[in-house]
Amino acid sequence: MLNATWLETFTTLCETGHFTRSADVLGMTQPGVSQHVQKLEAQVGKSLIAREGKSFTLTPAGEAVFAIGKARRTQERDLKETIQVDDPIVGEISIGCSGSFAMWLYPHLLDRMQSAPELVIRLAATPHSGIVTAVLEGEFDLGVVTEQIEHPRLDNLKFGREELCLVAPRSFAGEAVEFQRLDALGFVAHPDGYAYADDLFSLNFPTEYKGADRLNIRTFVNQIGQIPIPVAQGLGYTILPRSGIDAFTDKENLMIIPLPEQRHHDLWLISRRGRTGFARVAAMSDLIKQVTKTLGSTVPSGNPAT
Repeated sequence: MLNATWLETFTTLCETGHFTRSADVLGMTQPGVSQHVQKLEAQVGKSLIAREGKSFTLTPAGEAVFAIGKARRTQERDLKETIQVDDPIVGEISIGCSGSFAMWLYPHLLDRMQSAPELVIRLAATPHSGIVTAVLEGEFDLGVVTEQIEHPRLDNLKFGREELCLVAPRSFAGEAVEFQRLDALGFVAHPDGYAYADDLFSLNFPTEYKGADRLNIRTFVNQIGQIPIPVAQGLGYTILPRSGIDAFTDKENLMIIPLPEQRHHDLWLISRRGRTGFARVAAMSDLIKQVTKTLGSTVPSGNPAT
């Protein structure tokens, strides 16, 4: 049997990637962390890390032991939850979703925490593939994705749709929406923006639109909360899911342009099989489904001339 204390130290080290940070997290000294790793290596009979100056990489044995450390954490967490009182407002729950949905959802989670002082909520903005992996590994209790995930260990629930929106400055209102005018204004690009443009513009401007690589880029930003800022200041237009707009504090200076052909992303709630049997997970699932009904109610669409 691997020593549980040494294994936890090693797992934390792998996650932080740094001896000093690991010591801070664990409330230990740096030599203490090194000593635990050395003792674990002696117990395994293999080197677990290869040092490279102040950094290190995992050996094949180290990768295997790290996987065991993460699995043991999940098992211990499940055991703790099983023996605890199953209360919808007590305990810890973790959620993974896109950056825009996380930014929109978080105020609703804070409202729940105000009335549930013993409920700990962890929310992580994570790419789609990372959400699925984390739910499977037990790092997330719930995940919000935009497609059904077929996996024997996962439950799927379709609970809503989210509009993909063409967003312009408020001053854009009252004038005809033409692709040439949009392109002259300039695109506020972001990592998902090019795919969004291909999706939305190919439907609505099939003749004028020549592909995302031909767009007139005004600026690029990869922080979801900052994407609408240049739009609100009249510096360009962008394309975002509705949650990214509703969560923006200066949304009165934005306008969602109605298009003949709309696009929506389905919203799916995923969890490990049986996970929603826990009262707090079921309650959180119900909360997310309920508040999502209000998505899209805070930013009016413009009425440009045709």
